[in-house]
Amino acid sequence: MAPVRQRNAKGANAAEIEKKIKRGNALRQGSSWRGSRLLVALLLVALSACGMATWLYVTSLDADITETLVSQGELVSPQVRVYSIRCSEDYENYKRYPGCTPQTCGRAVTDSVVTREEALTLRRLAERGLALAGSEGGASILDLHSGALSMGKQFVNIYRYFGDRIGDVFTQEDFQLYRDVRGRIQEVIAQTFDLDPTLMYLTKPTFFSRINSTAAKTQHDEYWHPHIDKVTYGSFDYTSLLYLSDYGSDFTGGRFVFMDQNGNRTVEPRAGRVSFFSSGSENLHRVEKVAWGTRYAITVSFTCDPAHAISDPTLP
Repeated sequence: MAPVRQRNAKGANAAEIEKKIKRGNALRQGSSWRGSRLLVALLLVALSACGMATWLYVTSLDADITETLVSQGELVSPQVRVYSIRCSEDYENYKRYPGCTPQTCGRAVTDSVVTREEALTLRRLAERGLALAGSEGGASILDLHSGALSMGKQFVNIYRYFGDRIGDVFTQEDFQLYRDVRGRIQEVIAQTFDLDPTLMYLTKPTFFSRINSTAAKTQHDEYWHPHIDKVTYGSFDYTSLLYLSDYGSDFTGGRFVFMDQNGNRTVEPRAGRVSFFSSGSENLHRVEKVAWGTRYAITVSFTCDPAHAISDPTLP
């Protein structure tokens, strides 16, 4: 009978071992499942955190924009939209010129001075000129008056640097359109602020700008800092911008922001839109960083001081 008991003992041992194996497998499976659930939970937390961070970043881009004065989709025509504000004391530090020095200050927008087709023609002029060189950073300028053109980290004079070849880039018709548009902008500023246009003078810098999202390489590329034109350029009395591309389709970011004490107000660029304002600290402003695409514009500036006047450009 002993062999029978031995076999029974072996059978009992085998059954016990099998139970332990099953229990160990179950424990491992449970541990694996708990580990998987923990991993999934951690992933969900991470995704939620990323989503929250993205939301906070996107909303922070517009956190300081409290009012849109004019959106890209609006057509401000035929009447100029004017926002009157109190003049700063900046002008007291300069010689006053009756008939020109600001008596009433403000900012204004119009879409009826320059046609979209004219704006796009001027944009093509800018594209051809800036294709000759351009900044290594995100902001390039072309000044037809002085001939200044961004090239790498410096500037060159396009008329001297390219010589006779400049006639293959620009035409007399290009320069005539530029002069006509400048004259119309001067006229609308004079009408809006009740000035004598013959006592207003074009001044420097007046230039084309091309801005994209490329990282800045020099201080000249850092276009986004808040500033006051009358402080930065003492000759400025009136500043205007003619936009040559569309916010939202040609680029994002790049809106013009007036920084007022009670909140910021923005103008969204639209090809052919002219925005203009008195140049004192009543119109502290900045330009948003361009997020993608390319923003083209012309800055056209005016002074009341004939000593700081410049002439319209002519093609050599």
